[in-house]
Formats: sequence, structure tokens, C-alpha cells
Amino acid sequence: MDFSHINWLAVVAAGVSAFLVGGIWYSPLLFANPWMADNKLNPDELKTSNKGRIFGFSFFFSIIMAVNLGMFLADAKTDVSWGATAGSLAGVWTFSAIAIQGLFELKSWRLIFINGGYSLVSLTLMGTIIGWWR
Repeated sequence: MDFSHINWLAVVAAGVSAFLVGGIWYSPLLFANPWMADNKLNPDELKTSNKGRIFGFSFFFSIIMAVNLGMFLADAKTDVSWGATAGSLAGVWTFSAIAIQGLFELKSWRLIFINGGYSLVSLTLMGTIIGWWR
């Protein structure tokens, strides 16, 4: 692997994008209410949770995901099309893992699609950013 083909600013931007997509995805604008209902959570429980731990680790893992994807895309031939394709393929991979776990945890299909959909959308966007920003 040639690390010189990794644009580290693009990787950081991709990681930040996944963090921001998660903020929108799991907000009341989109899926907060069904996500809370299917997880049997209420707003009071979320208010008393450790926000620093949750958001800090979420940001950290978003960056880790972007670094990993950036390494897979570390090729001079990578462009926006391949970046988006690789990101969406990685999203299908993680969606499948989320689905398997959700099935064994007896989660609803709605919750599986909410969580897996976030993974698919965020990884596709991350790959697009990394591929575009060469």
C-alpha cells in the first residue's frame, strides 16, 4: 500500500461527514423516534446518558472508519466513482453485519434498516469524499 496516495485531509473530512450524517440520521428530523421506540429508550434516558463518552467515541470511530476506507482507496486510479462504489460496498458489508447482529438480538427490521441504512449512507458519502478529493 502506498500511503502517499492517501489524502489525510479528505480522510478527516470523510470521518467528520459520517459523524454529521449520524447527527442528522438519528435526529427527530429523520429516525430518532422510531429508533428510540425500537430500542425501548425514552428521551429522559438519553438526557442522562454520558454525552462525552457517546459523542467522543462516535467521532473517534467515524475517523477510524474513514482511515480504513482511505487505505482501501489508496491508489492513484481512485476517482469519485470508484470512491462512491467502494464506500457503498463497504456499507453493504457493514449493513449485513448489523443485520446479522440485529436478527440474533431479536431487533425489528425497522431498527435493522435504520442502523444499517446509516452505515450504508455514511460509508458511501465517505468514499465519495475520499475519491473526489484526490
